[in-house]
Amino acid sequence: MATKTIADIDLAGKSVLMRVDFNVPLKDGKITNDKRIVAALPSINKVIEAGGKLVLMSHLGRPKGQVKSEFSLAPAAARLGELLGQEVKLGPADVAGPEARELAGALQPGQVLVLENVRFDSREDTKDDIELVKQFGAELAELGEVYVNDAFGTCHRKHASMWACPLAVQAKGGPAVAGCLVEKEIKYLNEAVANPAKPFLAILGGAKVSDKIKLISMLLGKVDKIIIGGAMAYTLLKAKGVEVGSSRVEEDQLEQMAGLLAEAGDKIVLPSDHLVAEEFASDAAKPTDGVGIPAGMMGLDIGPKTVKLFSRIVRESKTIIWNGPMGVFEREAYAAGTQGVAQAMADATASGAISVIGGGDSATAVEDFGLAEKMTHVSTGGGASLTYLEGKPMPPIEVLDQK
Repeated sequence: MATKTIADIDLAGKSVLMRVDFNVPLKDGKITNDKRIVAALPSINKVIEAGGKLVLMSHLGRPKGQVKSEFSLAPAAARLGELLGQEVKLGPADVAGPEARELAGALQPGQVLVLENVRFDSREDTKDDIELVKQFGAELAELGEVYVNDAFGTCHRKHASMWACPLAVQAKGGPAVAGCLVEKEIKYLNEAVANPAKPFLAILGGAKVSDKIKLISMLLGKVDKIIIGGAMAYTLLKAKGVEVGSSRVEEDQLEQMAGLLAEAGDKIVLPSDHLVAEEFASDAAKPTDGVGIPAGMMGLDIGPKTVKLFSRIVRESKTIIWNGPMGVFEREAYAAGTQGVAQAMADATASGAISVIGGGDSATAVEDFGLAEKMTHVSTGGGASLTYLEGKPMPPIEVLDQK
């Protein structure tokens, strides 16, 4: 069964309640990066062009159920208005209260209302009382006849606007479908794992291997190789008996990692050299001679030999998924590893490979390096993409209508 999408339903004259991800970065009340708003435009324009009346919902930051001006969606509504070339109204702090209902009911075909931050209401994401989540979801559902989920980055969370609201719309007899962005995410993440062109390569990085044990175990049965970099590589190297100096290691994972490496055989490829320093704050990068890291030194990036090795494997692959940087890429002294792998992925993509960036820091890195447009797909959801790839339940997607 395939999930129904916004293209499968009639939008003309309908009140459309769309969950988007306008969780944009702000500085002094100004948006510093509007890519999440831009990413929602295909679905938004589809409703406007069809003559629908559009009510948008989103969270912003973590106001924890309190109305805080610094978490208002006013800047996002203003930016959306600029992008659309029309007025976009902003709802009141009482997100789904009487004034919001009045504003939604007064919308004319082609007009847009942005509700205030759904996390201003503590019922949006309470973990203690599912009935309160359902209650808020039902109140949101009163603002529209059709529900569209276009917020993939939150699709692993059983929140009111993501899960309870579509259920309430369906209970009224209305459709609940995926937006263009969610449809695209599902397509690439699913196809990358379900039917990959070979060789199939996974690249994993980041700080903690414990966060990705299930993903590694799942991928071992599907991929030809798994490249592992970042701080998580030091736990694996130590599990192999390699000296890693004062590098970050999850000591409680060593025994399990030793077993995982034995199971993986030569499928897992680890760094063969490193860039190291005496302390995390130092930018005095030194390459190691080999795989071991001297006492008193910590690994902060993969070394030049490893960059060449990883890049060669990447360029030889036909399907590549990547989640997690190779080092502390935010600092220029330790960006070479992540940038080298990113460039190799761009080269592979130009040669016909399918490349999927699994959101989070990897997405930030390829954007910082100016390579995002050279990848097949850059996911908008780090945690959500990991959850999807691991095959874990994703309630906000599972409740949507099926074809």
